[in-house]
Amino acid sequence: MDYIKGITYGAFAGAGEFTRKQAFTGIDRLIEGTGANYIILVPNGLQDTPQSQEIDYTSPANLTDNELKKMIDYIHGKGIKVALKPTVNCKNGIWRAHICFFDKDVPCEPKWSVWFKAYTDFQLHYAAIAQETGVDLFIAGCEMVQSEHRESEWRNVISEIRNVYHGPVTYNTDKYQEDNVTWWDCVDYICSSGYYPLNDWDVQLDRIEAVVKRFNKPFFFAEAGCKSTHGSSNVPNDWTLQGDAAPDEQAKWYKAMFDAADKRDFVRGFFLWDWRIRMYPDSDALNDTGYDICSKPAEEIVKNFYSTK
Repeated sequence: MDYIKGITYGAFAGAGEFTRKQAFTGIDRLIEGTGANYIILVPNGLQDTPQSQEIDYTSPANLTDNELKKMIDYIHGKGIKVALKPTVNCKNGIWRAHICFFDKDVPCEPKWSVWFKAYTDFQLHYAAIAQETGVDLFIAGCEMVQSEHRESEWRNVISEIRNVYHGPVTYNTDKYQEDNVTWWDCVDYICSSGYYPLNDWDVQLDRIEAVVKRFNKPFFFAEAGCKSTHGSSNVPNDWTLQGDAAPDEQAKWYKAMFDAADKRDFVRGFFLWDWRIRMYPDSDALNDTGYDICSKPAEEIVKNFYSTK
């Protein structure tokens, strides 16, 4: 596989957000500033709680199919590849990793069987769009940690997607979970979220490499990032972390990640988290504490690394 030099753009955008001019100028700025060759778009599915069985992807909280298709066409028109990663979230704010039900279906209780039917319908809706628009990679969800032991259901999800979408298919597991997924053989690539502490990359890459060798599949990070917040380099997965802006610390984390990964031939790329549509003014970049790299020192680190690949 070609090396993925990717960025996540406009994650969980609501209806109308991809119709604004700034959504398209944001793509232009992203490409110019990072040298990316791939962009992930992340349609939003919503369920009320982790134990809800219905997934809504037609509300104003999600972009419309038409605007998604137009954005895919625009990105392709720039000569950039597109990955689609339909992702479920919970309206009550509980992280999707905690979506879970009794292992055995119980009458009058929420059931895995009902939820997986809803989840498969959600994925197939976007798989059809991916096929229609020539999307280059389909990622069948993200960080669904407490569902991943349901091997037969996940194999069925992947199989159903392949009936609709004929490009490469994978799934984005969470950090530290790469060796817990038993069904990597049914996808084309292994990928995970790379939110590892600054000084822990070698240990984690050793562990991931063993998984890659066992399944003999290409590997990339479907997410990786660090806030520009003081202390975030030690807990890059903690999006709630508060503190002073620390753009140099963010840049140091990115350099450490790239330096460690560059020594490992099995790492075939990154999709960095993330690049928002409504970006702060350049003059405010060094005071921003979010994951964005636009106009921060990390942007130059990313562009320099991507230029070598």
